[in-house]
Amino acid sequence: MTDTGTTLARARKVLQIEADAIHRLAERLDDQFITAIELLAACSGRVVVTGMGKSGIIARKIAATLSSTGTAAYFLHPAEAVHGDLGVIQHDDLLLIVSQSGETSEILRLLETLSRLGAGLISITGSPESTLGTAADVTLDCHVDNEACPMNLAPTASTTAALALGDALAMTLLVRKGFQEDDFASLHPGGYLGKRLLHVSRLMHSGEDLPTVSKSADLAEVVSMISSKQLGMVCVTEADGTLAGVVTDGDLRRQLAEPLSLTNQTAESLMTKAPHTITGSMLAAHALNLMEKHRVTSLVVVDEDQSVMGVLHLHDLWRTQLF
Repeated sequence: MTDTGTTLARARKVLQIEADAIHRLAERLDDQFITAIELLAACSGRVVVTGMGKSGIIARKIAATLSSTGTAAYFLHPAEAVHGDLGVIQHDDLLLIVSQSGETSEILRLLETLSRLGAGLISITGSPESTLGTAADVTLDCHVDNEACPMNLAPTASTTAALALGDALAMTLLVRKGFQEDDFASLHPGGYLGKRLLHVSRLMHSGEDLPTVSKSADLAEVVSMISSKQLGMVCVTEADGTLAGVVTDGDLRRQLAEPLSLTNQTAESLMTKAPHTITGSMLAAHALNLMEKHRVTSLVVVDEDQSVMGVLHLHDLWRTQLF
């Protein structure tokens, strides 16, 4: 029968050992890290990330993170590299090699042929004095005192530290390059991230679908426009096309509750002035937050001159499955 207390204690110890490894790694960061960032930022080619075994898995993740944050990067298997794949490396590329020991045979064979290519080399290793560590242009010390493995054998704390250091490189480089949400959206068009980063301009109703009336429009025209466009509202515009206000289904219902007849009402007398607006460049996720904050189901999209460009409805966001 499993001893619950012992099992949880072991799990907590593993997490603590790995957390401590990252804390100590953060304390050791020095000018070598700065130099690595400078090399990565100056790279005019691609960042080629490689590693063998468990380090190779970490290298794949680092390459994927770099690629998704604006740095052209890919993973190269070291064993396959020395069997013909070295041809993909160009002189303007930069190699990032992950190896805990710095003495992995496949990596050392790779080093033998890299010098003639002229590509720069950054190493992430737990052994800075190793062959890899001394051969690299920049060596990032990633050693750990102990693995989380009870036998101190299975790569655990060391791979966690290497992965965290790779993330530190990628995120620091992201800021250095000025990578923004718009850039992230362009690289993640599919999946949940892509949906969160959609711009309002891609979702809004515009052109013939845009419900607008002038301030002088009578009740019949207002109701007809709301009904035909099926957005539950209409934009009331000035003569120059700028936004004057909005009339919603709710506005009409509230007027019906008043004893005063609606017969002589106009869009201007019915409208809500200064409604909540957004811009077409706003992210859909931010627009959703505004709708929830102000408890509205639609937002008018305007340009810098307050001209009406479109309408974003809550249903448009539902279709993106942002919820």
